[in-house]
Amino acid sequence: MPVPATPPKRSLAVREMIEERIADGRYPPGMRLDEVALAKEFGVSRTPVRETLIQLSSSGMVDLRPRRGAVVADASPHRICEMFEVMAELEAMCGRLAARRITDQEQADLMKTHHACERARDQGSADAYFIENEAFHQVIYGAAHNAFLAEQAGQLQRRLRPFRRLQLRIRNRVGTSFAEHQAIVDALVAGDGDKAAQALRQHVIVQGERYGDLVASITHMKSVAREPGPSPRPKAPKRPATGRRVRT
Repeated sequence: MPVPATPPKRSLAVREMIEERIADGRYPPGMRLDEVALAKEFGVSRTPVRETLIQLSSSGMVDLRPRRGAVVADASPHRICEMFEVMAELEAMCGRLAARRITDQEQADLMKTHHACERARDQGSADAYFIENEAFHQVIYGAAHNAFLAEQAGQLQRRLRPFRRLQLRIRNRVGTSFAEHQAIVDALVAGDGDKAAQALRQHVIVQGERYGDLVASITHMKSVAREPGPSPRPKAPKRPATGRRVRT
């Protein structure tokens, strides 16, 4: 993945690449993330790498430890499921409040992001859908008009970001997600707080089949990432120089 030239986009690209590697197991829990090595790997200076590690530390994906620097935090599938349960309740609360408080402009913004999600779905791009999906949810956080709630929801959303991206790569998930978005939009436009809360809760929570799919996806990605490469061919033993005694 090429890293963009402009500083803001460069930092975002570095963050997305590190998040991806943590989510799929290429950077396993406990691994030390060395600034110099990462900067060399991504072809950037140490500044965007340092900024990314600080951001990932604040979201809980990375631990900053004395004398060790940045280390990948541990997150089991069970722990991820617990975080999704909390995320579902935060989003349900946002939806309930937004149904009562959403403005005409915010409703227009919601429809704009909804149509952008539709285009990404039609293109068959899970990554493009992921970006538009984030914007869709951000509009709902803002429409709740509760700054503290929006802050908490945004923080947990950032923590779950790589796993939400991974979830969208499960077969048929993008199409299902968009259908769920439609139910959310309908409830918000109708001003039905209960329906909006229920639609958002079901949209986010990972349970039953979805939990199994997510665990299987994470497990598969980690096993692929950790598969050893082909073993190097053994080197032939060096032949002793002529006329030189060889100890046995």
